[in-house]
Amino acid sequence: MIELNSQRLEDFKERYPYLKIFVGVTFFILFFQLWYLQVFKGSEFRRLSENNCIRIREQIADRGMIQDRKGRILAQNRPSFEVFLVPEDSKKNPEVIGKIAALLHLPLEEIEERLKGDKRRPAYRPIKLKSDIDWNQLCLLESNLIHLPGLQVDVIPRRFYPYGPLASHLIGYLGEIDENEFKERKDQGYRIGAFIGKAGVESLWERDLKGRDGGRQIEVDALGREIRPLGRVEPIPGHNVILTIDLDLQQAAEEAFEGKNGALIAMEPNTGRILAMVSKPSFDPSVFARVISPREWKELLEDPFCPLQNKGIQGQYPPGSVFKIVTAIAGLETGAIQPHTQFHCTGAFPYGDRSFRCWKEKGHGMINLHRALVESCDVYFYQVGLKVGVDAMAYYASELGLGRKTGISLPHEKTGTVPSTAWKKKRFGAPWYSGETLSFAVGQGYLNSTPLQLAQLISIIANGGKIYRPQIVERVENLNGELVREYPPIELGRVNISEETLRVIREALKGVVHDPHGTGAGCAIKGFQIAGKTGTAQVVQLPEDFKRGQVYRLPLKYRDHAWFVAFAPYEDPKIAVSVLVEHGGFGAVAAVPIARKVIEAFFHLPPSSPEKGLKDLDEREYD
Repeated sequence: MIELNSQRLEDFKERYPYLKIFVGVTFFILFFQLWYLQVFKGSEFRRLSENNCIRIREQIADRGMIQDRKGRILAQNRPSFEVFLVPEDSKKNPEVIGKIAALLHLPLEEIEERLKGDKRRPAYRPIKLKSDIDWNQLCLLESNLIHLPGLQVDVIPRRFYPYGPLASHLIGYLGEIDENEFKERKDQGYRIGAFIGKAGVESLWERDLKGRDGGRQIEVDALGREIRPLGRVEPIPGHNVILTIDLDLQQAAEEAFEGKNGALIAMEPNTGRILAMVSKPSFDPSVFARVISPREWKELLEDPFCPLQNKGIQGQYPPGSVFKIVTAIAGLETGAIQPHTQFHCTGAFPYGDRSFRCWKEKGHGMINLHRALVESCDVYFYQVGLKVGVDAMAYYASELGLGRKTGISLPHEKTGTVPSTAWKKKRFGAPWYSGETLSFAVGQGYLNSTPLQLAQLISIIANGGKIYRPQIVERVENLNGELVREYPPIELGRVNISEETLRVIREALKGVVHDPHGTGAGCAIKGFQIAGKTGTAQVVQLPEDFKRGQVYRLPLKYRDHAWFVAFAPYEDPKIAVSVLVEHGGFGAVAAVPIARKVIEAFFHLPPSSPEKGLKDLDEREYD
């Protein structure tokens, strides 16, 4: 027995060193793991722990308002109830998602897809499930919050446009920030899911309108429910942007355009400030203030009349007879003609192997420059164009702002096209043919322009040759009405055209409205002098035997565009107007009445029939 115990003792002594090594290694591993967790990974676990019990609830700042020049609100904010879910708080209760889907009337698959959507989402960052819930849904959710761990209902400011689609292309709209925008602006306080200006003033003045978001630091329990507040940073509202447009005039212009497509620009000729900007058809920016559905987006994109396009600055059209102003200026400035120069109009002008027609089938007879502008004689300007040449007309067109951007603070403005011999050689590798000069002289052919360019052109004529940059924002103010930034008028220069030439042109444009046979007679208002120019721009080349009176028998897409530009009052211009009616037919019939209503609204004149009503105009015989 003693020998047995002695043997066991000897065996233990032999194994003891190994036991010490095993115990030492075990304690070393435990020590290393504790050091790794507490020292090396300590800060990370501390952050996770704090995130688990301490949360940051963001508070979105109120976006600044957009107002008209008199301070009337065009874009503001309203409260919206938004539903969020913190997936980490609901993992232990998977049935919660099904309950939420039932309460919100959302497909379960849609919610699950949203929860899986953003792989880069920080832990415990809420995911939006639904926006703008109604009062009944809010009551149901609030009464069941205790049974729905991870669910949050917050009140968030939502953009609201009290006048719907009014001036929507100018005001713009909001949309959820995309990945590229987030990368560019993440250092400016934006977050995934935030709304940002996508077009118009909402986009270009984003920094002023946005404001600075705040937040609350709160303590939550194991189910993510708030226990107590720990801290708070108040949000700072954005600045208010005051536009140059006048709400009353904008409404009058939109009403005058009812049932028609096209564009209207009204501006102050002596400052360049835009008074009204219409593009039809338009859209309701409120649709974008929430998450627009794929169906709604598809409908807007596939609409053949392009409601998302701002036709005032992006639509490019032949100016038609409005361009005769430029042809007349080129003729006078080059000495090719004098105001008393006469040409004979028989109703057509034979040139080469074809006949270029005048809109007046029987012709105007012997006619001088004043009467040619007043009655818009095509044959007269065919001959002026041949005397002047394409390059001289292109030069004066450029002087008056055609063929280049006006510089307005709106994105995607188009330049239009002013052809010349060099332009055609570069574009098509072909020489300019003299027959093309005839079309160019009356505003057709390769020539096209935007309604804003023609508004600038008629403003230059009205103010005696000054070129102003069109402006849409007058000033920016803070929440207390204090001035943050102001935008005074910017004179870009003066045209290289003599005062005498401008005087002759202005006198003729007054005759367009007030002379007995003026094509703009429908704009005449008793006791009020207006100057203007009508235009009818061909969309397709019509056969030579086509009668002008048959235009309304054509399919809509082939009908001519209708133009009218005007300024008033004649002696001291306060407003310049450019009107384009797409496929409207004759400028005298479709565009002139719209301009008259806008001028009446601007000067607060009672609506009335024109001095020479449309019943006195023959649709077949007016440009």
